[in-house]
Amino acid sequence: MSTPELPAAHRRRITSTAAGIGVATGAYGLSFGAISVASGLDPVQTQTLSLLMFTGASQFALVGVLGAGGGAVAAVLTAWLLGTRNGLYALSIAPIMDVGGLRRLGAAQLTIDESTAMALAHPDPPAASRRAFWSTGIAVYVLWNIGTVVGALGAAAIDDPAALGLDAAIPAGFIALLWPRLVGRTMWAVALAGAVVALALTPWLRPGLPVLAAGLVAFTASWLVGRRS
Repeated sequence: MSTPELPAAHRRRITSTAAGIGVATGAYGLSFGAISVASGLDPVQTQTLSLLMFTGASQFALVGVLGAGGGAVAAVLTAWLLGTRNGLYALSIAPIMDVGGLRRLGAAQLTIDESTAMALAHPDPPAASRRAFWSTGIAVYVLWNIGTVVGALGAAAIDDPAALGLDAAIPAGFIALLWPRLVGRTMWAVALAGAVVALALTPWLRPGLPVLAAGLVAFTASWLVGRRS
């Protein structure tokens, strides 16, 4: 991952920022590990999600739907819907990364919110963007998985982890993810419309399906706004 063409001070700044992001995300991984076990998954299943799925919002959605009694299909579809944004991230940074072979697989696994944001925040020179991506992606991956295993084993050691009320952390986490993106009246209108649809359908549909319906509302609204603009 070394980029000798970058000044040493620049490399250190990028690496330091990436490490800080990794530590903060790792702390969030603690919550995921504990919530997943409280939702009914065992530590091995929980760790497998972090190792292979590795996209926090989708992981929380999956265990949240399962913990609420939803079916596996609804849980997987909800997680997939949230994970599609990573494909859009990949399209935006592919020209910068310029990777192939096994490195392309590694880059795909590490394409998440944090690594993409860091890559786009250091566009010049391209070597800085690539270093920011790899440094952030690796830091988050390692510390997220460490946080997951600690949280999962800690929750598994408790007789009834659900009694801790960890399920409340799932909606709180999603609100924290959503809040910074509510910029402008259009985003607020889309969010409120999705919330109304989800709340209206909750008494009638199994857990997870109201979220999918709200996602459909958001997708349709984005399409309509795109056509108008």
